[in-house]
Amino acid sequence: MKILMVAPTSFFSSYGCHVRIAEEADALRRMGHQVKVVTYHNGGSWNGLPIERTLSVPWRKDTEVGSSRHKLAFDALLGLKMLAVALRERPDVIHAHLHEGALLGFPAHLLTGAPLIFDFQGSLTSEMVDHHFLNPAGALYRPARRLEEAINNLPNALIVSSQRAARLLRREYGCRNPNITVVPDCVNGQFFHPDVLSADERQSLKARLGIPTHHKVVVSLGLLAEYQGTGLLLNAARDIVAARSDVHFLIMGYPSAEIYQARAAQLGISAFTTFTGKIHYSEAPRYLALGDVAVAAKLSATEGIGKVLNYMAMGLPTVAFDTDVSREYLAELGVYARAGDSADLARALLAALDDDPSTSSGRDPQSGRGRALRQRALQDYTWEQAGRQILHVYESCLAQRSSAVSLS
Repeated sequence: MKILMVAPTSFFSSYGCHVRIAEEADALRRMGHQVKVVTYHNGGSWNGLPIERTLSVPWRKDTEVGSSRHKLAFDALLGLKMLAVALRERPDVIHAHLHEGALLGFPAHLLTGAPLIFDFQGSLTSEMVDHHFLNPAGALYRPARRLEEAINNLPNALIVSSQRAARLLRREYGCRNPNITVVPDCVNGQFFHPDVLSADERQSLKARLGIPTHHKVVVSLGLLAEYQGTGLLLNAARDIVAARSDVHFLIMGYPSAEIYQARAAQLGISAFTTFTGKIHYSEAPRYLALGDVAVAAKLSATEGIGKVLNYMAMGLPTVAFDTDVSREYLAELGVYARAGDSADLARALLAALDDDPSTSSGRDPQSGRGRALRQRALQDYTWEQAGRQILHVYESCLAQRSSAVSLS
């Protein structure tokens, strides 16, 4: 089967939706299918995946993260590129990521007859509000919301990452399409593995990052932003180091690392925090292996929270805000804090730090909560399972198209 994916982002970059796109493509390729990605002009390569890029935009060379006025030009070029590639390749299926991808993939779907599958990864207008690109009380909010609702009804089928997202699509975002399939974010348990570092390598990396040898380490990996809970995490860190001085926070991600580093200084916790900036996906397991506890402070009500699965596969006790999506992944094994409450986040982190004792040589990932979380990830959240689910969606849409052609 020939699958054409459209990714309206600077693919590949080492965060969230990019990981889902890349791992889905790899799972489908391992099953013997041909996958090609059409994306923006900037971004990195991924595991030999065929990628076609738009023409470059001379005034904007940086990776695009979230909402931006520059994406209007990027998306116009991507729409043209998508049409050209689709007409040349004649794919069997068009797999569109994000709302912009579904909108840009629709003309190619009409011209080629290939079913359009929309991989929904969060509300378009909610993301724009989160990034302060759209004012929910402003004049543009309602038109943007109507556009989002229209896009939701363009595809032949939708794929979502959580049960909550499926409910929101039906109840709040005007989706009338009955073909909604939950394909949760997953994890490569051979790549994310708790034994990725030896004891000596662990101590060497801690020293290089300025983390005291015998301090317990709280790790956080992902985009740095208020809607990702970064500010709340720093407030919780302040409360924790006031209670005990043997905890260090390893905060990995971008953008705005310098801004949050300055905020940590204002809070008086610079000595207890290390900001790495961007961590390439290939390096993520090594850095996560330094952790004794992981934290996911994301606040978005509609997006997935795939990094939790990386934590689980690493055997890390995981603290998260008590949301439907967090509970879908962590179930009774998670340590939860009230959503948006930094003081309760501090309480939950302190409880998790005391739950799985560490030794001077580091946390034992094969004991207690960490072991159970890894087992849950390996049993229920593999990309092979996701690939089979996605293929079933494709086959159902192709069968419906064949039936429609026969009847006509």
